[in-house]
Amino acid sequence: MNAPKPRILVCDDEHQILRALRVILRDAGFEAVPADSAEEALDLAAVQPPDAAIVDLVLPDLDGVELCRRLREWSDMPIILLSAVGDEDAKVRALAAGADDYITKPFGPRELVARLEANLRRTSPEPEEAVIESDGLQVDLARREVLVDGHEVHLTPIEFDLLRLLIRNRGRLMTHRDLLVNVWGAGYGDDTQVLRAHIANLRRKIEPADGPRLIKTDPGVGYRFAG
Repeated sequence: MNAPKPRILVCDDEHQILRALRVILRDAGFEAVPADSAEEALDLAAVQPPDAAIVDLVLPDLDGVELCRRLREWSDMPIILLSAVGDEDAKVRALAAGADDYITKPFGPRELVARLEANLRRTSPEPEEAVIESDGLQVDLARREVLVDGHEVHLTPIEFDLLRLLIRNRGRLMTHRDLLVNVWGAGYGDDTQVLRAHIANLRRKIEPADGPRLIKTDPGVGYRFAG
């Protein structure tokens, strides 16, 4: 007997976008649950809670930020925001309201599916790997050892804690505040300059000068481990 397909709530008032999302999700092995307003999305989610939600920032009744906030009142499911708005403040407000990630329109189907799958893995994590390997980087989480192309690299405790947090949330956007609060503590939630300095040092130590970026930047919002 086949396992049920993960159900993904998709909320957008543009019918063309809804149709596209249904096709993209169907082809990737998901079941789309479409809604063209925030109130309809809330009703559908209450009747049969979905496994994740993809919501547009601009909706005819409530905005996507408020929809995220209401869904987050009772659900821990991944929420991805779709935005045609280049305003970083709007994206930050959505993340603060409970969204896990955002994608700017127009989006590529492969990127959308990859972001969705990464966020679903976060909510149903597999047993944690003792050693993580990616593009020449090897991280032993238990021993706190880091190798780059077979050579040991010394990280400060803060740098290792940052790397471990990013690796444990591979593919997921971690906001500046997420990283600061989890690594430094609640009193450092706004100290982004300190975070940028440590990320720069970490990149210099683990990323080859002419190789791929393992830590991706979402300008003004945060970082994600892409390895």
